[in-house]
Amino acid sequence: MFLDPSPSFSTTQTPPRRAFTLVELLVVIAIIGILVGLLLPAVQAAREAARRMSCSNNMKQIMLAVHNYESATKRIPPAWTRPALSGDGWSAQARILPYIEQLALADSVDYAAGYGNSTILVDGERIRIAAFRVPTYQCPSEIRDDQRYNDDGDPYHYPLNYGYNAGRWMVYNPATDTPGDGAFQTGRLSGFRDILDGLSNTLGFAEVKAWNPYLRDAGLDGNLPRPTETAQICALAGSFKRNTGHTEWVDGRAHQTAFTTTFTPNTKVLCDISGIEYDVDFTNMREGRSDDLTTFSAVTSRSYHSGGVMVGLMDGSVRFVTESIERQIWQDLSTRAGRESTQWPE
Repeated sequence: MFLDPSPSFSTTQTPPRRAFTLVELLVVIAIIGILVGLLLPAVQAAREAARRMSCSNNMKQIMLAVHNYESATKRIPPAWTRPALSGDGWSAQARILPYIEQLALADSVDYAAGYGNSTILVDGERIRIAAFRVPTYQCPSEIRDDQRYNDDGDPYHYPLNYGYNAGRWMVYNPATDTPGDGAFQTGRLSGFRDILDGLSNTLGFAEVKAWNPYLRDAGLDGNLPRPTETAQICALAGSFKRNTGHTEWVDGRAHQTAFTTTFTPNTKVLCDISGIEYDVDFTNMREGRSDDLTTFSAVTSRSYHSGGVMVGLMDGSVRFVTESIERQIWQDLSTRAGRESTQWPE
């Protein structure tokens, strides 16, 4: 008897499964990580470029508003003026509200009175004008744009990121009613004709950081020499405010809505306060707080943009100024009638 060599049943052979080995998986993860690492800086750079462009547009709108204000009134808006009635003086930023598409807000302003009691109705709720967010005054790189400054638990003020040019150091002498040498004058109206250095060679606005620490009301008498070293600011002392500089867009005082060119853009003015180092501004005496003590201010232009600050010139143009600009050039650009022969750095 012979057995049939062919099997009486068929078997189906399953092909072996193909899968990633652990080494292959790790290689894929490493490649993805490298690609993400290469892509992320490009994405961040694109976002920063977009923010800088938006910031430039805000500055352009502000300078156009200054020109429209001047065209309508034949004057440059004053930096700060004592209200005819009572209260705290309004800022130049508040004066140009009608020209940055904020007519409703402007209609609620009483410039003869202080800003403390001016209110506006928003979504059925009456809020102080000071607490209102003005989008044009917010740089998209500001890290605390969503916060108001709380005054004794009341969200009273909204910050800003663009300050007017208050000059080099001396802002206002109340004893002689003398303003500083900046484009915007404290206590009085002025015109383009007063800018003898030329509109294209005079700073109008520049970026400032909100929530900046500052020293105020040192109350030093006499003609304080302009500091040349940052350490000199710490020696001047004064009452320390940890995070309230440039938090009140309605307030025309220098430490809230201006900058000075005592130091170049983004200079760190580091002072040790109770064992903690702060990058501070300084105001000898706030405008309107004394009848004889001069307002000297070192309020540095600062920005979250890397390498410099966005500025608006009095001719309406906007440009980015690097933080490496020479101090003398920076100060010359801030005077309205210094008659300097200033050459813009390339």
